[in-house]
Amino acid sequence: MKYNILYRPVYSLLEVEMQQGESISAEAGAMVTMSPSIEIQTTARGGILSSLKRSVLGGESFFQNTYTCRQGAGLVTFGPSYMGDVEQIPMNGEWFVQSGSYLASTPNLGIDTQFQGLKGLFSGEHLFFLRVYGQGDLFISSFGAIHAIDLKQGEDVRVDTGNLVAFQRGINYSVEKVGGIKSTFLSGEGLVLRLRGPGRVYIQTRSPGTFVGWLYPLLPKPQSNH
Repeated sequence: MKYNILYRPVYSLLEVEMQQGESISAEAGAMVTMSPSIEIQTTARGGILSSLKRSVLGGESFFQNTYTCRQGAGLVTFGPSYMGDVEQIPMNGEWFVQSGSYLASTPNLGIDTQFQGLKGLFSGEHLFFLRVYGQGDLFISSFGAIHAIDLKQGEDVRVDTGNLVAFQRGINYSVEKVGGIKSTFLSGEGLVLRLRGPGRVYIQTRSPGTFVGWLYPLLPKPQSNH
């Protein structure tokens, strides 16, 4: 299987070339184009209970589509929901992916939902991460460009909860408040994730929540009949 990420970093498209018998799984609705030799199978990946937990708690679709090349060679392309980038992560371990940033993965990777516990209870963002584990290839997506931060042992960084994309297992994290009530109100900042190495963190250069907050006042409002 060969991968190619086109049109980076804002309108990225993941192109996957497959030979007969090869497969790739993707979030429902991510497929853009595919060859006639490719067959789609829609399943509740990991079983009904695992998929239900991932859907309700992790914010991901209940179903996943698996694309298999049945004869010869085939090509399938995937696009993220947001205007942003795609990053390939060659995996041999575990990663935690923010809800909405999972795009695709090879079928031998497992996907589950990781509860943040009380650390994420008041974050205003996502209470759950997707836990992706095993050996294979994971593809994540972002709103805006993807930026990698490599943390050394004991080194930490604070990331706005809306800008986090993914991080490696082994990184410790906690939710912290930025400033007092006055500074939070005036700056528009609230809670951040404090991530401590060692390991790699991926962030996105734009926050979906901030964008929606900017866009909403510009939308036409319904007219009252009274």
